[in-house]
Amino acid sequence: MNLPDTWNILGIIALIGLIIFARGKNSIWGGLTLGVIVGLIIAVIFYFKGEDFSWLFIKKSAIIGVFAGLLADLLGKLSKPKAK
Repeated sequence: MNLPDTWNILGIIALIGLIIFARGKNSIWGGLTLGVIVGLIIAVIFYFKGEDFSWLFIKKSAIIGVFAGLLADLLGKLSKPKAK
């Protein structure tokens, strides 16, 4: 039986976070977009340096971007004072 690696588990958690916060524009979707863009830039740089184009860079940077957006979104919700 093959166990999933850490990045697949983090990817599933990130996907669940994207589904939970699917309403409207928020920092989670912005983090995903920024992560994909950064991953593409890194993959293209390594491709032009003579290595193969790696989708793994895009996957990892997208997951990191989602978690950064999730953290920013949760910190924003926790910092708002509750109205009486």
